[in-house]
Amino acid sequence: MVLAAVLAGLTFALPRPAAAFDAGAPRTLPAQGTVEAVFSPWQDVEGALVAVLRAARRTVHVQAFAFTSRTLAAVLIEAHRRGVGVNVLADREQAERMENSRLPQLAAAGISVALEVRYAAAHNKIILVDAEGEAPVVITGSYNFTWSAQAKNAENVLMLRGHRELARTYLDNWRRHRTEAVAWQDYLKTDN
Repeated sequence: MVLAAVLAGLTFALPRPAAAFDAGAPRTLPAQGTVEAVFSPWQDVEGALVAVLRAARRTVHVQAFAFTSRTLAAVLIEAHRRGVGVNVLADREQAERMENSRLPQLAAAGISVALEVRYAAAHNKIILVDAEGEAPVVITGSYNFTWSAQAKNAENVLMLRGHRELARTYLDNWRRHRTEAVAWQDYLKTDN
């Protein structure tokens, strides 16, 4: 009762979305393609992610809260070297806090890395593979791109294949976040 009375007197101001993103009602899309569910620690989520990333032909877009996986970093660098456009967005606070962050390694390899600075937590965990192609893959779930997510935590991942409209919706959201993010090299130039 006391908490309800306190909350009733508060006004919450939510951040305004970027103008280029349709901030209207959530999109309802018809079911399409295939869905694969993978659960750690019992199943090899990282291995499943590696397989999808190695099959990327044109683009990979990552949105990460935490990124410390050596394996996933190596596979992204491998994709970049074979000509796949790899772009990574990550939470600024986690990037600063985690001493094992792979973001410096990705940036040093020439991958486009940017930090989300607008939100208290940029908590998205997605990978989009060939999002504008004929056979896109949207990967989402609770799984951080870390060793702990595979070995110690109870996590889940959905791999949604072949749903072009869903992939474009996720890519539009990724791009909206990118417009508000700070490029890695620009962030390093600031006093943080």
